[in-house]
Order: sequence, then C-alpha cells, then structure tokens
Amino acid sequence: MTGKMAADKYKELFREKKCCVIIPTYNNHHTIEQVINDVLEYTDQVVVVNDGSTDNTSEILNKFSHIDIVSYPKNKGKGYALRQGFKFAWSKDYEYAITIDSDGQHFATDLPNFVEAIEENPNAIIIGNRNMEQEGIPGKSSFGNRFSNFWFKFETGIKMPDTQSGYRLYPLKPLSKMFFFTRKYEFEIEVIVRAAWKGVDVTDVPIQIYYAPIETRVSHFRPFRDFSRVSILNTFLVIYALLIVKPFEFVRKLNRKNIQAFFRDQIFQNKEPNIKITFAVMLGLFMGVAPVWGYQMLIAFGLAHFLKLNKVIVLVSSNISIPPMIPIIIFASFKAGGFFIESNKLNVIFDRGLSLDLIKDNIVQYLIGSLVFGVILAITFGILTYILLLIFRKKPVLQEEFVTSNPD
Repeated sequence: MTGKMAADKYKELFREKKCCVIIPTYNNHHTIEQVINDVLEYTDQVVVVNDGSTDNTSEILNKFSHIDIVSYPKNKGKGYALRQGFKFAWSKDYEYAITIDSDGQHFATDLPNFVEAIEENPNAIIIGNRNMEQEGIPGKSSFGNRFSNFWFKFETGIKMPDTQSGYRLYPLKPLSKMFFFTRKYEFEIEVIVRAAWKGVDVTDVPIQIYYAPIETRVSHFRPFRDFSRVSILNTFLVIYALLIVKPFEFVRKLNRKNIQAFFRDQIFQNKEPNIKITFAVMLGLFMGVAPVWGYQMLIAFGLAHFLKLNKVIVLVSSNISIPPMIPIIIFASFKAGGFFIESNKLNVIFDRGLSLDLIKDNIVQYLIGSLVFGVILAITFGILTYILLLIFRKKPVLQEEFVTSNPD
C-alpha cells in the first residue's frame, strides 16, 4: 500500500469513527506548524486550541483555513484547553478525540494505533504508553510517572504503565456528562481517575516519544508548582476513593455468590484458629468506627499486617463504615461520648437532629465516643463471632486426623 493510499485509508477511518485530533498549544510557535502538517497526513478533522499564546502562534494558525481553531486571549492551562477542545468536538458531533501535544514530542505516525484500537475498546480512554526507560528521558519525568502510576492504581485498582502521557484517545460521550475541577496539568490525572470511577475503561497502546536536547527543549511544566498541584489532587482523590468509591464498590459487588465464597474461603476452609479470625473481625469493626475517616482501610491493612491477622477479614469488617451506615455510626459515637463528656447540647440531637455544626462544637465528645463505641462494637461482635465459629466451624486439625485414620 502506497503512502497516499494509507493516508486516505486512515482519513476515511477517522471519518467513520467520528474521531478528531485535538492539539492544545501555548507558545510553541517553533513546532506547532510541523505538528499540524504531520497530523493532516492522517486526518482533516483537527481542532487546535490556542491557550492564550503570546508569540506568533495565531499567525501560524491562520495559514490553516481548513481546520477548526478554538482560541481565547488569556492563558488558562492545559487542562482548561483540553476541556474546551472536548466541548467543541462534542458540539461538532465527534464521538472520539485524540489529544497530541504541540511541542513535537509525539509522532503523528502513532495516530493509527489509537483509531484502530477503538474497535476493541469503544468505551475506553486509551493512553499512549511511552518507553520511559529509553535514553534521554528526564529523571523528573520518570519519577513523576511512577508516582502517578502508583496513586492511579490505588485510587482505581487499575494498573497502568504510563498515566502522565498526554497522547491519548478519549470517548467524548461519558466526558460530556462530567464536570471537572482542574485546569492545569493535573487535569490529565483527574479525568482518567474520575472516568474510571464512572465505568470508563482505561487501557494503553505503545507510542514513540522524542525529547529534544535540554538546551533546545521548551516546556511549560513548572516542577515544584505543578507537582504540588498533582499531589494535592491525589490527596483529595485518595480520600474520596477510601470514603466513597471503594465502600460503594464493595456494596455493589456484594451478592449471594460473593458472600458464600467469602465464608467458604476465609472462614470455613481457613486453617487459622478461631481466636485469630475473631480478632481480625474485631480489628476491622473497630477501625470501621475509628475517627480517621478516609484512612480507615489503609490503617486497618497496616495493623493487620503488623499483627499477622487475616487481611481480607479485617478489610471486609472495616467496611461497616459504608455511606448508609455513616450517620448511624456518628450518632452512636456522639451518644457514647455523652456518658464521659458533659455536654449541654446532647439533648439538642433529639430536638433538631445531628448536624456538622453540633459535632464541631463537641468534637472531643465525638472523638472519645467513637473510640468507646468502637471498642463496645468490637467486643460484642467478637464474642458473637467466636461462639458462632465454635458451633459451625470444624477444626481443620480434627479433619486432617480423620482423613489420616480413615484412608478409605
């Protein structure tokens, strides 16, 4: 197949898939023209977002009368530029958008990798997977990518090799229903984490990457400021994941088959003694009530490892703090604290109901009460668990002795 035939093939494929290419740019007048020309070899469906450039980018873009240009006078950040590009593309009835940087790092020859992957992954964000081990990759980029990959997996459960690559394909329909908060580089983290929470698949395709020599490299990434933004964003995402996403996911996956499998694998076929299983349940329940919202499962996991208790049982038990139970837990903790801390506002609960302001005014009462309530809950259900294990669970040792003495 000749070069022209291949180009025509991909242009038709872009039209068939209703896919455009979005190029956000800010003061990249040295490279933007070549990037656009390279992209036009594969598709005419191009949207350039001029993010308030102050160089001669506007003059360069005026040379291209057959592409779409979105521009505004003041620079607002890459995330904002991408959001404007998505909004424009969706208004033009595109269903997919591939984002490519304007600094020349990405190769337009990789565009077919993305558009061909739509067939197998129609509901996926497809991230271009760079080879971060190749020569010339800045050390700070490699470290930042590993940092980002770790937190993305923690927040979503999805393992990805390159979460910071800006070369991506996005399905526009699910994004059109979402409201985003970030405007800078951290947007590319927010969008994949929150889209994954909404059920959008996240996968990758291999791509090439070019880093210009350091003396000629143009980058608008400000290491300290932008890395701080990413860190703050990940802090909020982790808290939200632990407090809301993971508990809801646990409840959603909870069904009769999973419950039976849990009791079979972790209780009845578990060779641990009854007392260790009981302590695992108690630890999980206590941590589920403990006033460390957002970090309960993380601390519970660490304590289970340190105490050599069954981590699965501990984490399952700690999910007592799922959202429907949170008001009950807070109320019971607040009430328990009233037996130790004198509060003139305790009776107000029954008159006006529990409120955040009331808890704030009596935070010591709540903190002490949550620890007391956690201990009471753990001991009560610990005793009940141990009794039930004695009644319904056979000792694995006795089973092994029976098999040994009765070979037939």
